[in-house]
Amino acid sequence: MLLLGGSSCGNRNANKGVKEELEILADSPDDENDPSESQIGNKILISPENPRPGEVFRVLAVGGRGIINAHLEVTLGSEKIESRKSRSGNGLPFWRIDEFVAGAAGKYQVNLYLDHKKVSGNTFTVSLKSSPSSSKMVWKSEHSWGGEYEALYAAWINALFYEADESGSWSALHEVMYNKDRNFLYNHLSLNEDDPNQKIRILMQPDCADNPFYLRAYFAWKLGLPFGYHECDRGSLGRVPKTGRWITNDQASSKSHPVLSFNAFLRRVMDGVHSGTARTGLADENSDYYPVSLTRSALRPGVVFADPYGHTLIIVKWIPQSGNKPGTLLSVDAQPDGTVGIKRFWKGNFLFTTSEVIGDPGFKSFRPIVMEAEHPRLLRNSELSGNSGLIGFSLQQKGLSGNSFYHTMERNINPKPLDPEIAMLDLIQALYEQLMVRITSVNMGENYMKSHPGAIIPMPLKAAGVFQTGGQWEDFSTPNRDLRLLIAMDAVLDFPNRIVSSPEEFKMSVLESPEKVKKILEALLARKLSELSITYIRTNGAEQKLTLAEILKRKEAFEIGYNPNDGIEIRWGAPENSEERSTCHRHVPPGQMEAMRSVRMWFSKRLHPPT
Repeated sequence: MLLLGGSSCGNRNANKGVKEELEILADSPDDENDPSESQIGNKILISPENPRPGEVFRVLAVGGRGIINAHLEVTLGSEKIESRKSRSGNGLPFWRIDEFVAGAAGKYQVNLYLDHKKVSGNTFTVSLKSSPSSSKMVWKSEHSWGGEYEALYAAWINALFYEADESGSWSALHEVMYNKDRNFLYNHLSLNEDDPNQKIRILMQPDCADNPFYLRAYFAWKLGLPFGYHECDRGSLGRVPKTGRWITNDQASSKSHPVLSFNAFLRRVMDGVHSGTARTGLADENSDYYPVSLTRSALRPGVVFADPYGHTLIIVKWIPQSGNKPGTLLSVDAQPDGTVGIKRFWKGNFLFTTSEVIGDPGFKSFRPIVMEAEHPRLLRNSELSGNSGLIGFSLQQKGLSGNSFYHTMERNINPKPLDPEIAMLDLIQALYEQLMVRITSVNMGENYMKSHPGAIIPMPLKAAGVFQTGGQWEDFSTPNRDLRLLIAMDAVLDFPNRIVSSPEEFKMSVLESPEKVKKILEALLARKLSELSITYIRTNGAEQKLTLAEILKRKEAFEIGYNPNDGIEIRWGAPENSEERSTCHRHVPPGQMEAMRSVRMWFSKRLHPPT
């Protein structure tokens, strides 16, 4: 898919033009900060940790490309246990999961062979009873994060969402964990901790800022790895968010049951993590995240994107470019109501600018924690090198312009120039999917208002509060999502002009002038926008169909369509005095309307107000 830069975003180096900046990025070599496939060590993991006789167990193997065709051998003494099924993932790291059934109790050996050569091995015990270690801490850290565990984490994230597409959505993160076909670590501790039918089970319902920490904490808890987060302020213009106290899993726990202890710790994480946590300074060595380079091998599953305005997403899957089919980068995010969904990378979902924002946005990885003398320690920037199998520390994104960011990401997703028509159709599809997601978001607010007749959801009166707040306003209003939607609309409408301004980005015949291709695209755009439609339910229960062409004609209405106190017809931009709007009987109070008018300038400028 083609990613559009739109208008040039601010660059802190005013003397460097966009063209020069792109040339510098293009000439930057993939050095030790960009780990190659050969630097991903081979590692195997067995789950559950201690299977019982007759129980199904799985082996996850990670490594380079050859791992997909590798041979896994499981033995009990001289007896070989045959795999009953296998699945694999093609990315960095590459992985495969083989499933076995445990036989008699005893010590089992697992060996991984590449080209008939043993490259990794492990042992585990099958016994009638498993004895999870007890601890007065939330959990005890028995290992350190290193290249092998980071590779396992990336593979686990990828496998968790590998079968998902852009329609993937769940009511809560724990719903994903309860799926044993997706979750390699399902009941890894043999506590029935992921069984939805158990009274004591894991509960995970994060918002977008918590979501990466919940996934990281879950993986660390299962495997006895250290985990921590910093208390952090929100920063201000000219001052990045600053970290404070570091809270880790070696804290004392008042819960005796490991699952209840974990759940209680997650609630503490939820209270301590917020939108500023992911936007700490890029070079801050006390931060929970560190910045990575914008290269295909550095942007692995599990890497987090922190946008300039507080939203976070997690890379889960790369779909490579194939023939005329565009490549896709998929991520997962969470919403204030706890729902989790798959989002593709494009300008409508991933906002990036380094000008007039609070903190440092961009792609970041969790800073690894190692155990030294039984105490956790964060790795320093100088210790983060691709040579260790870790994703290297990089300041490539510091002061980067929006145009350069999107251009670089486009080269990663689609290394070969795309056919203009295919690129535009893919962009239209991305907009359509974003509108489908909005239907669900708006319906949530509408359902709440219908079930609470006469209720008025309080609206923050300051611009920053409209975008960043809590409570019912955060649950049911859509200012952040609608701002992204407006940017997405602009990207689609502006696409034919990109052929003229940047023809080198596309695959075109030498016989076709950019102006001619632009006219062809404009006709195709008009036709496709008239063919695609969405349907929402009006106040009177009637279905209202809107083509994308109709929605784009009323796009200015989406600058004030985020307030759940307005009826659903207004939120979908129904014109005044129209038949569509005649069934609307709910309007925002006058005071809120005045506040919305004062905030509208930020929507019209496609900017988020400083907090």
